[in-house]
Amino acid sequence: MQILARLRRDAGRTYYGWWIVAGSIGLQFLAAGLMVQAFGTYVAVWQAEFGWSKTAFAVAFALQRGMMALLSPVQGWLIQRFGPRRVIGVGLVILAIGFVLLSRFETRTGFYLSFLVVALGVGLSGFLSLTSTIVNWFERRRASALALMQIGISAGGLAVPLVAWWITTHGWRETALLSAGIVLVVGLPLSGLMRKTPEAYGLLPDGAPPPAAPPSGAGDGVQAEASDAAEPGRAGPADTDFRAGEALRTRAFWLITAGHAMAVSMVATVGVHIVVHLNEGLGLSIQTAATLVAVLTGAQMVGQLLGGVLGDRFPKRALAVGAMWTHALALVIVAYAPSLPYALLFAVLHGLAWGVRGPIMQALRADYFGRSSFPTILGISFSFVMLGQMVGPLFAGVLADALGDYRLAFVLLAGAVAAASLCFVFATPPARPRRMARDPKGQCP
Repeated sequence: MQILARLRRDAGRTYYGWWIVAGSIGLQFLAAGLMVQAFGTYVAVWQAEFGWSKTAFAVAFALQRGMMALLSPVQGWLIQRFGPRRVIGVGLVILAIGFVLLSRFETRTGFYLSFLVVALGVGLSGFLSLTSTIVNWFERRRASALALMQIGISAGGLAVPLVAWWITTHGWRETALLSAGIVLVVGLPLSGLMRKTPEAYGLLPDGAPPPAAPPSGAGDGVQAEASDAAEPGRAGPADTDFRAGEALRTRAFWLITAGHAMAVSMVATVGVHIVVHLNEGLGLSIQTAATLVAVLTGAQMVGQLLGGVLGDRFPKRALAVGAMWTHALALVIVAYAPSLPYALLFAVLHGLAWGVRGPIMQALRADYFGRSSFPTILGISFSFVMLGQMVGPLFAGVLADALGDYRLAFVLLAGAVAAASLCFVFATPPARPRRMARDPKGQCP
């Protein structure tokens, strides 16, 4: 069956971009459920078995973020050059290999090496690759599509109790080995849904009516998926989109990157330290603290749906500013929370803000810079955003160790997040590159 004919037939019923979104949800669910969200469960077991310090596992977290900061620009180029399906497929194979290695390590060095292989696989098959794909298939409903994709990350947390049960029942080595098999059996078919651009299959973003069909036989070459790579001779979005170098010369690129980095710095800090703060600072039990984290995840899922709907209807910069201030307010509330209801309010506010803001970040970049070089542009931006994820938790941990609690660290971080909201206030749409200003078709005279 010809790929082109199948995509056109499917588009007549359901726009194929939504199948890509569905596959992305599944892939995010796998990564989050098997490792990203389940990592804390593994850490508890490893700490008991090997007697390693908390710092040892914090180093692993920092190494993973540092590797992703270095990888992101290269990954963006790979997606643009070879297409998302190949990059994601390779990432899934690497992830499976990483799980196998993780099931066999005996030393701390072996742990770091195997964890970095897992992190590499998660990175190549995960957020950046999937976001870049969805951005190409949607314009008018881009925020909604990105929000649905990110639901997979939150939903992955629902699988963590099952993973934890399997670890305690069958052992962490067997669980890691089983995870490798699940990645290959479930993940690889899902990666097969990915396609680079709708135009390569006679479709347009959002399922808009396709252009007139070419003469019989003319489209046969498209079926070679060929070419998930770009078609140099075909007129398309590349004629009006920013190139990576052009995007880097805009104020908007750096302001969005700085604001996003500050936001994820707070998110990472909460993820690493909030249970300890709730337990030691508020006197809540570990089980109650874990329940609040689950409430936070549920609020995040609601926020993601809201972010998609609102982002397609209202100014994205205004929504980003509101989310940043809600983040800051939530962190101040939990810093001085006197009782459980205040901690619950924090979980709801932070989760909603995180969920609303998440899809807005990527949709705003795509709105400003276009689709053609989006993977590379996002990859370069992410290399700086990842630094925020490294710095925030380290800053909070050092300050808490020095002062005995997280209050000052949380308040300072909240102030920085509120101030960073100004990045989105001033991140106005960039001026068209000079090559487009000279020639509306993007051709230099």
